[in-house]
Amino acid sequence: MTAELLKVSAEAPEIASLRYACDFIERGQVIGIPTDTYYGLAADPFNLAAVEQIYQIKGRPENRALPILVNSIEQATELSRDLPEIFPKLARKFWPGALTLLVDASHQLPLKVTANTGRVALRWPNAKIVTWLIEMLEGPVTGTSANISGFPPCSHCSQLMKQLGERLPLILDSGETGATLASTIVDLQSDSWRIIREGTISEADIRAALEL
Repeated sequence: MTAELLKVSAEAPEIASLRYACDFIERGQVIGIPTDTYYGLAADPFNLAAVEQIYQIKGRPENRALPILVNSIEQATELSRDLPEIFPKLARKFWPGALTLLVDASHQLPLKVTANTGRVALRWPNAKIVTWLIEMLEGPVTGTSANISGFPPCSHCSQLMKQLGERLPLILDSGETGATLASTIVDLQSDSWRIIREGTISEADIRAALEL
């Protein structure tokens, strides 16, 4: 079965289309959605069957945690614990945007989502489609890149269709995301930090924000 393509405006998402997409997620399915970087795979992170589907769809090793997308700092706080003092400083500076923060996960998050590490990668993307979906669902969604593990991420729906079109029931199509880099991932441990992946936001940007 080939994925259903549903055109959605990135700047003014159609409510009916978003409600339609929410219904798939609420039924425990995985769908493709555009973000402010690349297309991602959205599912309910609290639904273990849906989480398992993501690993199967991507061919992703289950020892790699799944990033979670939120639509507020408060929501991120609820999904984490023992947050370092530098977390709110970075979140307020770069969210919504292309910064992923790796922190200790709340005990409410299934261990499977964290790949049994107890750590979770959180991001509030600067993308109306994603943030409105989260608002309608009244909860976060997964945000791993929508590609076969080891293959290039997709900045256009046509690329996603080639890679995963036979493995997804629905893809929200907003055209080209314009991304050339993924989000920057910063690992926060107590008062220390390190960059795991440098993307749109540079290490210099991080340092400057923490020195303010």
